[in-house]
Amino acid sequence: MAALCAACTPLGVFATFTSRDPAILTAHDQPYGPGGRQSLDVYAPRRMDVARPVAVFLYGGGWERGRKWDYGWVAQALAARGYVVVLPDYRLYPQVRFPAFLNDSAQAVRWAVDHAAAYGGDPSRIVLLGHSAGAYNAVMLGLEPSYLRQAGVDPARIAGLVGIAGPYDFLPLKGHMADVFGGGEPAATQPVRLARADAPPMLLVTGSADAIVDPQETAALDAALRAAGARVESRSYPGVGHNEIMAAMSRPFRDRASVLSDITGFMEQVTDAPSAHAFVTQGAP
Repeated sequence: MAALCAACTPLGVFATFTSRDPAILTAHDQPYGPGGRQSLDVYAPRRMDVARPVAVFLYGGGWERGRKWDYGWVAQALAARGYVVVLPDYRLYPQVRFPAFLNDSAQAVRWAVDHAAAYGGDPSRIVLLGHSAGAYNAVMLGLEPSYLRQAGVDPARIAGLVGIAGPYDFLPLKGHMADVFGGGEPAATQPVRLARADAPPMLLVTGSADAIVDPQETAALDAALRAAGARVESRSYPGVGHNEIMAAMSRPFRDRASVLSDITGFMEQVTDAPSAHAFVTQGAP
């Protein structure tokens, strides 16, 4: 598994060859803004008898690479468990710098609010998820509500947040991070500085062997949220690395770490959804 994931930056090769959960791509390249990278895909369960919670997944890539196609298998894994999944692209460095990618992420949430019902989703129950840089984007939308408000979204629509191996505490800005974030007030770029009691419930997961984003950043945000009085849960998976934590959500590697079941269990709690296992099509472990 480690050797496989070492070749996946981003997870394009993995996305090409991994087996996928049964789900439906119900919309492709839907624009949420005027830019070439401001579009999204929507995945849905194969069967739905009621409107399902909406999951907006934001991928990683250091804010300078990534494409939604590489993460369709993640969206399918979530959709097969009963969620309508919105998977956006967003503008990247050097085309843009902080906070443009947060504005794009917020606009993608606005699209979900406006259009998810047409695909079987319940836009009053939205969970934001992200991996790595995408985890940063998701968490920032939850901790600094002005991004959502500027996009015309009531922050109360966010039922919960899931951050997967995200960077949350990276001052002083150095190297690439200084290029991406140097235009902003440093403290305003840091999730640990924005912890507040009324933040949406959060699940923060990381791998103990992550050599790309220090697991201590997850621990720091967890501590800041707890100190502020927010609801937060954390999981650390022994021996799991930065890309491995995502691969563990795939069908071939689900026995390596309980990432997918932990995430969907949290999502069920915060959205008051019935057990997502009832929506897994036969043959999808």
